[in-house]
Amino acid sequence: MKVLKILLITLVLCSTSILWLSCGSKSEPAPQSQVVTVQRGNLAVDITASGNLALSLKEDLPFEMGGTVEEVMVEEGESVEEGQVLAKLDTSEWDNELTKLELALLDAEINLENAEFALEQAEEDTSTSITGDIASKTTDPKEIDILELKVKLAEARLEDAQKALDEARDASPEVTAPFDGFITTVNVKGGDDILKGTVAVTLADPNKFEADILVSEMDIFQVKLDGDATVQIDAMTSLILPAKATHISPTATIQQGVVNYEVKVELEPLEEVIQERQEAMPDISPGELPEPIKQAIEEGQMTQEEAEAMLEQMQQAQAEQQAAFEDFQLREGLTVTVSIIVQEKKDVLLVPNGAITTQRGQSYVQVVSSSGAIEQRAIQTGITDYTNTEVTEGLSGGEKVLVSRTTTTTTPTTEQQGPGGIMIPGMGGGPPQ
Repeated sequence: MKVLKILLITLVLCSTSILWLSCGSKSEPAPQSQVVTVQRGNLAVDITASGNLALSLKEDLPFEMGGTVEEVMVEEGESVEEGQVLAKLDTSEWDNELTKLELALLDAEINLENAEFALEQAEEDTSTSITGDIASKTTDPKEIDILELKVKLAEARLEDAQKALDEARDASPEVTAPFDGFITTVNVKGGDDILKGTVAVTLADPNKFEADILVSEMDIFQVKLDGDATVQIDAMTSLILPAKATHISPTATIQQGVVNYEVKVELEPLEEVIQERQEAMPDISPGELPEPIKQAIEEGQMTQEEAEAMLEQMQQAQAEQQAAFEDFQLREGLTVTVSIIVQEKKDVLLVPNGAITTQRGQSYVQVVSSSGAIEQRAIQTGITDYTNTEVTEGLSGGEKVLVSRTTTTTTPTTEQQGPGGIMIPGMGGGPPQ
């Protein structure tokens, strides 16, 4: 994971270099304020909490019959494919069991025939003596009732015997994988005598993960099922994965008087996310300079040799990131930061929160004109997050405002600056676009 993080930083630095060449940048001391250009972007308000990754598709695979384990073909951590045999029983015991069940079925059939014959004989009104004389005969009604019950009992036993034989024939002495995945635990070994239902192995899908977080009683009403969320891996802060809220606990978790509700979010399948992001990676063809670099050469900001060297570095960084994507795998238990998006707006005017002051309920910004004059202007605001605020009235895109600062900073131009900073396309840093 550290390797992937380094690669992501490398590609970000390359991307930043291109933007610097095409747009320009200046670093200046700003002990009190900084000039920032008002621009349009996307803004999301979220609820954030920490949790841990857990495999969302994990299944115990039991034996369908009892017997002696003949062989276990897999080990913990091994990847398997759907339909692959994972463990099997000694089939000689299965054959003996089938023979016993077939004999039990035959015995039940004979018992039923005898019970039915006895009932028929008892219900006859006449009988023939040894001398050949025909005499009337009346059977006690209670005896008839008993014989009828014996028939019903024999029928039920026959049905049970047939069902047991069918189940044994349908059952398999083998445990197979119902889906592609990897083995998390192996519970048996060759030679073990086991009962029906004994779990042989546990199988999990390595591409499906979830995380549980606690949301306070003040925020829980803003959370909606199937609502968008993002999951940031704490050990790899550059990687932010899309997710959905899949469960909201109806009961509270109360600890020391603090009321929270458990919310489960499920990550989109990792293989699909990686595929989308691989497709979104910029196409850097060998020998073909991107337009920003061409423009930088034309403007004399860099030489052809410098441009070719930068292109080679970018191609290498992209190849390394591609390889990292192919080897990357999430792991159960990783600490994550979950952000559930409760409000989102796209393509709105944004200003940094530090540019806004409030007096008697009215919001103001300091607007810097092209001549350098500063004007205090009243604005109307919308939603806000920890970084930016939506402006609904009072400002236009391209105007510049003062942002309170206390340290030396680098001021990006309009093209460089964004609500979530510069990032690799599709690699996170804000709400899904």
